[in-house]
Amino acid sequence: MPYLSLTTWSLHRNLGPMRWTKWDEERGAHATVVDEQPQTVSLLELPGVLMSRGFAAMEVCHFHFPDTSESYLRELRGAVERAGIRFYTLLADYGDITNPDERRREADIEWMKGWIDVASAAGAERIRIIGGDADPASREAVALAAAQLQRLVDYARDKNVKVVTENFHPLTSTADNCLALLDACGGELGLTSDFGNFKGPAKLQELSRTVPRSESIHAKAMTDGSGLPDAEEFRSCMDVVRQSGYEGPITLVYDGPGDMWAGIERVRELVEPYL
Repeated sequence: MPYLSLTTWSLHRNLGPMRWTKWDEERGAHATVVDEQPQTVSLLELPGVLMSRGFAAMEVCHFHFPDTSESYLRELRGAVERAGIRFYTLLADYGDITNPDERRREADIEWMKGWIDVASAAGAERIRIIGGDADPASREAVALAAAQLQRLVDYARDKNVKVVTENFHPLTSTADNCLALLDACGGELGLTSDFGNFKGPAKLQELSRTVPRSESIHAKAMTDGSGLPDAEEFRSCMDVVRQSGYEGPITLVYDGPGDMWAGIERVRELVEPYL
């Protein structure tokens, strides 16, 4: 049966500074930009907090790691093990594997390999890699993305980390492209489907094609200015999940205003009848 998970994005105003990766064109290198945020819970404390709140898994955005030293990653891995939850996915939230500038593309690939190493050391089962920012209508771009994802799959294989991609950013904004990447990588690539990323009147149809081949669901509710979810729209997405027979984590996503835990609980109330 599906079970509850949480992404750290749902607590991005609670986990302290976010360390975004940017490309510095002048230097031809990556740079880190720090977005200061208050910390009411640390990443090391989070597994225990989630366990106490009934979550069975978590997904962690790369920019929420305050440290990637060996000693810190051992601490994090230990915290997850003691809590008895799963570190399901490390979400690498940067990089364009379809960038036409080969130097930039290769730099991004090396950056991603570094985060595969982090995922392995921290005990993450998966790493989410963005499929690319290229035009989704470009067959050449889809082929390039597939080749780069296969490189990362090959790199991660011996590190006991599975590479997954997501219906996130332009290239994977269609179910056709998501499924094409899965097929091109021969079953070694995984997929995450996010309710919030397919757009327009064909949204449910697109989800109905990707969810059956997904191993993680990002259950993001559309919210109003007060942080109240569109319950009817959300339930229509959850109905797609139920009809597919999906049995993995339902990762709650809340990024609306106000208290983040309160927002998470509003989404949880909508999900729980489906668990």
